Amino acid sequence: MTKTVLSSPSKEVVIGFDEPFVIIGERINPTGRKKLAEEMAAGDLSRVESDALAQIEAGAHMLDVNAGVPMVDEAELMTRCIKLVQGLTDLPLCIDSSGVEGLQAGLEAYDGKALVNSVTGEEERMEAVLPLVKKHGAAVVAICNDESGISEDPDVRFEVAKKIVERAEDHGVPRADVLVDPLVMPVGAVNLSGRTALEIVRRARNELKVNTICGASNVSFGLPNRRDLNCAFLSMLIGAGLTSAIVNPLHPEVINAITGAEVMQGLDNMCMRWIKRSRKLAAAAKESEAAG
Repeated sequence: MTKTVLSSPSKEVVIGFDEPFVIIGERINPTGRKKLAEEMAAGDLSRVESDALAQIEAGAHMLDVNAGVPMVDEAELMTRCIKLVQGLTDLPLCIDSSGVEGLQAGLEAYDGKALVNSVTGEEERMEAVLPLVKKHGAAVVAICNDESGISEDPDVRFEVAKKIVERAEDHGVPRADVLVDPLVMPVGAVNLSGRTALEIVRRARNELKVNTICGASNVSFGLPNRRDLNCAFLSMLIGAGLTSAIVNPLHPEVINAITGAEVMQGLDNMCMRWIKRSRKLAAAAKESEAAG
């Protein structure tokens, strides 16, 4: 079975078909977070620190780090963020940037085997990112779009994923170190986007034999009761074979959906993680009631 191993100097996380689902905390990302972006632009990383610690406490297995603030030297900021977060935790990190300079700076600052987020199917992007991934011995997220844009046809998107996996192998990056992202679109705008993502996840697992990842919350953009939709979708994705996701671990409903899906997929031996979490939540509720 395919296993993707990520590491810090003292901890490994394994993503795999028969492994526990890997939760990658999404909060260290200024996109859509005005206050965080302003603070990061001013050189204040206190919220980055508190977000890292909160996600660790909530049960994240890895942390995503994005330093993409407009009009700021992203490479310098990424370096600071990576060093700060690695000083706080031994969890492996996902280095997240749309720019090659940001990815390169993050990889050079990182101690361990990181996950690079991301590479797409454009020739220029693959030729810029994949040599970096190989040089630093990292793993990489392969997003299913290329020069032609984002297709609504799952067959087209799957072919993009296949192209990236094969090109990565040409660069010396084994397919075990490529995680396919089906590129989840808002279901309110593209009605079959959920079904498309599920199909690509199944095919990536069964045909390409690679692990998969996504940012599931995009599926509910623009709709009411977003967390309920996100939870339903995550459970379905895990049933289809998804092995990791970039999510907000501070939302207990999301963690419940993931851990419940693990139980139903037989990925939680004797349901022990579910039982342990349930006991922890019950104890916290009892303590809160007593205090209040």
